[in-house]
Amino acid sequence: MGVSLSTARYLAPLSFIYDFAAQQYGLNSSPNMLDIHNRNISFWSPQPYFIGAFFFPQQMFQLAWMYKLWKNNPSNPAQKKELDEMVKFVPYYAIGNICIGTWMFFWNSENLKTSNIFVWINSLMQMWYISTQLEPMNTKSWGSILTHVVSKTFAGIGILDFLHNNGVAYFVDVPTPMWAKVLTGLGFAGLSASSDWIFGGCMVYDLVALCVGQRQYGDVAWSNLLGAYAVGAAGLVGVRNYLKPPYVSGKGQYAQAAQDEIDDTV
Repeated sequence: MGVSLSTARYLAPLSFIYDFAAQQYGLNSSPNMLDIHNRNISFWSPQPYFIGAFFFPQQMFQLAWMYKLWKNNPSNPAQKKELDEMVKFVPYYAIGNICIGTWMFFWNSENLKTSNIFVWINSLMQMWYISTQLEPMNTKSWGSILTHVVSKTFAGIGILDFLHNNGVAYFVDVPTPMWAKVLTGLGFAGLSASSDWIFGGCMVYDLVALCVGQRQYGDVAWSNLLGAYAVGAAGLVGVRNYLKPPYVSGKGQYAQAAQDEIDDTV
């Protein structure tokens, strides 16, 4: 799934605008996003303001990433290497924005089983990308850093979306079953134990959002367990990244690429 640089430079911002416009519709329509949320509570419902608090800074990173996508010069070897990685992510980014934006229309019409389809597509696709397609983050490359932040935060909040939307599609007002407690604990433990700081931080954030939400909705015992999961997830992320640092410093690679370009022109 690939696109050209010229296509990527238009596809990314257009999909961002579509998603942003859909979110404004969701916030300002009647009923709005929050109204639907409050009418459909499940054992995987987070505190809703955690989602809004996550998306605002995440959108700032998206804008910075798109700025680099437009600003980088493909004739410069170092910048071209950044662009290659960024362009590779664009189709996943664009489809994700389209899914999230389209989800909003079904969510606000309270067609929750249909809206859940778009969450499945986005969440699984973003996880596929960061697990199989994303190269290690180069701490000397802003393009690489921004691509990792945007893609991993997309995937990270996608996990919370996945739980939340499946919960409200099929388990509204259902007491928390044991299988949900076990799967939540095992799932987050597995993801946290294999995560870098970015995606791992998202896992902890997701659990805190669920913990606060479930306490607000009256399931204190489940909330306490989710809080314990959050502490455990933070510990797993810390140990994993201490024992196996996930990032690389590829400054030498870029210097060599630039030198090769000079040699080719001599």
